[in-house]
Amino acid sequence: MITLVFPDGAARQFPQNITGAAIAGGISPSLLKRTVAMALDGVVVDLADPIPADAKIEFLTRDDPRALELIRHDCAHVLAEAVQALWPTTQVTIGPVIENGFYYDFYRDQPFTPEDFAAIEKKMREIIGKDAPFTKTLKTREEAKDFFRAKGENFKVELVDAIPGNEDIKFYAQGAWTDLCRGPHMTSVGKVGTAFKLMKVAGAYWRGDSNNPMLTRIYGTAFAKQEDLDAYLLQIEEAEKRDHRKLGREMDLFHFQDEGPGTVFWHSKGWTMFQQLIAYMRRRLRRDYEEVNAPQVLDKSLWETSGHWEWYQEGMFAVKSAHAFVHPEDKEADQRVFALKPMNCPGHVQIFKHGLKSYRDLPIRLAEFGAVHRYEPSGALHGLMRVRGFTQDDAHVFCTDAQMEAECLRINELMLSVYADFGFDSLVVKLSTRPEKRVGTDALWDRAEAVMKDVLDKIAARSGGKIKTGINPGEGAFYGPKFEYTLRDAIGRDWQCGTTQVDFNLPERFGAFYIGADGEKTQPVMIHRAIVGSLERFLGILIESYAGHFPLWLAPEQLVVCPITSEADDYAHQVTEAAFSAGLRARADVRNEKISYKVREHSLAKVPVIFAVGKREAEEKTVTIRRLGSQAQVTMPLAEALAALEAEAVPPDVKRAKGL
Repeated sequence: MITLVFPDGAARQFPQNITGAAIAGGISPSLLKRTVAMALDGVVVDLADPIPADAKIEFLTRDDPRALELIRHDCAHVLAEAVQALWPTTQVTIGPVIENGFYYDFYRDQPFTPEDFAAIEKKMREIIGKDAPFTKTLKTREEAKDFFRAKGENFKVELVDAIPGNEDIKFYAQGAWTDLCRGPHMTSVGKVGTAFKLMKVAGAYWRGDSNNPMLTRIYGTAFAKQEDLDAYLLQIEEAEKRDHRKLGREMDLFHFQDEGPGTVFWHSKGWTMFQQLIAYMRRRLRRDYEEVNAPQVLDKSLWETSGHWEWYQEGMFAVKSAHAFVHPEDKEADQRVFALKPMNCPGHVQIFKHGLKSYRDLPIRLAEFGAVHRYEPSGALHGLMRVRGFTQDDAHVFCTDAQMEAECLRINELMLSVYADFGFDSLVVKLSTRPEKRVGTDALWDRAEAVMKDVLDKIAARSGGKIKTGINPGEGAFYGPKFEYTLRDAIGRDWQCGTTQVDFNLPERFGAFYIGADGEKTQPVMIHRAIVGSLERFLGILIESYAGHFPLWLAPEQLVVCPITSEADDYAHQVTEAAFSAGLRARADVRNEKISYKVREHSLAKVPVIFAVGKREAEEKTVTIRRLGSQAQVTMPLAEALAALEAEAVPPDVKRAKGL
């Protein structure tokens, strides 16, 4: 007999190897009908699986959040069956669940296109309507390969060979159609439901190798309810409108080109926003942090000492002097290998080490808007969101062990305040613990994780439940545990931005120390922290979250003055000069174009305020104001209009400081 513990804490005994389906059916037929899978000790498995030992058991319905992955997994199988039903010579390869959906890769002489989706989706609904049960069988390796050879499924034969020898080879049938799969699956195909949609197609090499055949990848998504699918599709539609690359072109902020892959060409307006963000962060740091700047190119030996050369080398750019390449025969040429810094921390340790430090000097907080370079595969590059060269609002706090908790909480308060200033009030903070591949002793990791777990509890308590917290097991940096701050934008998407990382390792590697109260050399604790993280990425997030409608203080161009007729050109220049004097970013548009054309153009460029001026405004010293997103027009005296904009353009941190 085995003992199973149910979610309410009740424990019952059952015959060994009884199936979950038998237990659910024994409790009630309606429970069996509702249940799509079970979880044993938290691991989701097939409901028809035998249960060999004592466990905690849960029955999952379609509405359980854990069932969403099953719905998408099963939907991928339905997609594959539908494709082969319509085009029998097509070979299927792999079809995993991914974030927000699934995909399946197919081999066919003629690639699929979105025009094929209607027929595929129709066939998928037919298959789902038949509600065939999922049934699992185990085969030997040779049986599995013979099965696929007979069907001409050469890719599946390769997949069978790739399965480790200690793993079962599982087949899942859904009616007459069968696929190789690790599982688990729901009880039947009908449980997939009809809240699914095929999204796009793409090319993909078999196993990611360009020497292998090109496959067609069909992406799809699925949800438990139609309203969830509708909400997701609406979010996708809204995200396309807000795409920072599209808005970047319309607003003339930046561009990318092949000669600088993954690096940003900032235009004047985009660079203005970039500098506004840095200026804001500088103001937030100036009381507590010392701003420094470390070299971008450093000898390989420093990165070997830090551990980056061993642990992060594939993400680094190595360089030599050009002379060494042009004149390799020159034995006296500088043959040293250097690296573009991927991180600022080793440089900050060197600054801390320069000069003797006492415990009375701590904490020492060093901040840098440091340009770093990290290799990203070309296929992963994505506008401002994924680049190879970027600027971090990086800082490192050197403190005593006793100061560590207070410093982590201080950083947290600063982060929350910064995020609130940009309109982010829905946050999740998670603690990422020690990874399998790491440096440092277990004792140091124990100490760091204990402190950070205590800090995490205090973050949750101080927020009054507004901030969600959690644990990411094994996701810490190789040198220490870390907090990760995830923000939710205006359309409900999550972005991981800030981090706080406790590091006992790097100071030890570099021999950093301070003189303690006992007069002895003492190793400091080093806390790495970034608030917005990559400034480039954060600006991309802001562009999409605001949809280009920036608050006035952050807008790259705050005001455009448009004369209605050429008679008002001189007055337009006078208004622009007055706006400059008021500290506003303004310009006059005196082109020989109709006012309606100018308004449309500047609205597309997301200029927040347009002043229209004509002969009457010039005589009365007034302006007619039009705000972005509004058809309303208001005429008021120039001095009054500028005073209102000047007050509106004050950054939020400055307003707080002045009590405004």
